[in-house]
Amino acid sequence: MPTNLQAAETDSVGLKDWVWKAAAAPGLVWLVLLFVVPFYAILAIAMGRLHPVQLRPVPEWNPLQWDLGPFGEVWSGLFGGQLGVIAIRTLLYVLAACALSVLIGYPVAYFVARKAGKRKGLFLLLILAPFWINYLMRMLAWVNLLHNDGFVNTAITAVGLAPQDWLGGRPSTVILGLVYGYIPFFILPLYAALDRIDGQVLEAARDLGASTRAAFFRVTLPLSKQGILAGLVIIMLPMFGDYYTPNLLSGSPRTQMIGNQIDQYVNQTTSQGRHGAALTLILMMAVALLMLYYLFNIARVTEEARE
Repeated sequence: MPTNLQAAETDSVGLKDWVWKAAAAPGLVWLVLLFVVPFYAILAIAMGRLHPVQLRPVPEWNPLQWDLGPFGEVWSGLFGGQLGVIAIRTLLYVLAACALSVLIGYPVAYFVARKAGKRKGLFLLLILAPFWINYLMRMLAWVNLLHNDGFVNTAITAVGLAPQDWLGGRPSTVILGLVYGYIPFFILPLYAALDRIDGQVLEAARDLGASTRAAFFRVTLPLSKQGILAGLVIIMLPMFGDYYTPNLLSGSPRTQMIGNQIDQYVNQTTSQGRHGAALTLILMMAVALLMLYYLFNIARVTEEARE
């Protein structure tokens, strides 16, 4: 027979479950309203029909009447033609920007986490400072710096170099713009991973004869792998859909990315709104694969740690 204490504990656990479920309810409602419903609306537009007179997409809410034609056209276009070129270009830009983010961001995160000492808070504040300014304003500031008569050309001319047309459709400008815009999102989770590494583990590696370099590559770097992966996932997802960075820092068809193509489908050619919605869905599936890989990796590492 359960005692009064056991019954009270059972009632307490039941009450706590009810409280947590009630606390989670607003977030679930928010998720349904601002993700699930818009996602279904995109599906309805991508699989809908075209108005015969106004030539605008008409959403089809009944899945039994969906038209897969626009989706199939976009999918086949990714493997040939201009759309395929844009997709490959987007992938190369994102990979290059992520590689630069790792090369630039890892030393910064490592210094703040392991070497900054009492100034750690100050450096974190400086890393977060760009968030105080709207992303669009920061990109416009880069436009002023890279203009033909801007500070960058003035500086390189002063040392005897020829001025460059930085905003004339240069892939390097777009890639650097992506790095500048998203690198704080990479540094913060990496800093958190590096800051959690127990200093005694590094001391043990040195006591066992490992040099500073060996301790970094055999202990610090492997233990910070999850932070690197988390930072890359965080910055890669918005990079794939970015369209304002190429628009502001280039505006040339030579640097057009997938986000620019979706923007063109939706806002510039009304009759191709269904193709824009279909391309959005394909892009969502691609970034979902990245997220699934990240979650799988996290689950595997957690299982290994338990064993």
